Amino acid sequence: MNFEVVYLSLGSNLGDRESNLAQATMALSINFEISNIISSAYYESEPLYNKDQPQFLNSIVKFHTTLKPFDILDVTQRVERMLGRPKIREKNQPRIIDIDILFHGDAVIETKDLSIPHPMISLRKFILIPFAELEPDFKIPHSNLTLNDLIESCPDNSIVKSHHMDTQA
Repeated sequence: MNFEVVYLSLGSNLGDRESNLAQATMALSINFEISNIISSAYYESEPLYNKDQPQFLNSIVKFHTTLKPFDILDVTQRVERMLGRPKIREKNQPRIIDIDILFHGDAVIETKDLSIPHPMISLRKFILIPFAELEPDFKIPHSNLTLNDLIESCPDNSIVKSHHMDTQA
């Protein structure tokens, strides 16, 4: 059975952000074609474009799957809807949950609905920083670049910091 390693970026800045990320990760993990799911820590980041909205909480999720890229897209969109994200939405607005596919093995896909690798990875610290925590030695498919190369040349000056959960009962 051949499987691919998939990386997703999760983000939330509405409602209980920790719970939204945790529920999305859990919802992905109950899919029987997804296994070995692990998540980075949660990272707090400021909104990049529309500044007039709450801070984001972001994480990177890694898993093994036999699903093809477009099947993963279906799964992620189902999880987004399950958590209450509207199907039609404006760009750069606050969101309960946002799930982007970063990598699917070494697949390269360029369509209206899906681009893999995700075209904005190298421009977004809120993706790169948690990704580096999960996979410090990751090599970008079809390039000589590592994740650290992308971090060093990233033009994004926004602040992304590890989010320590409030563990008091």
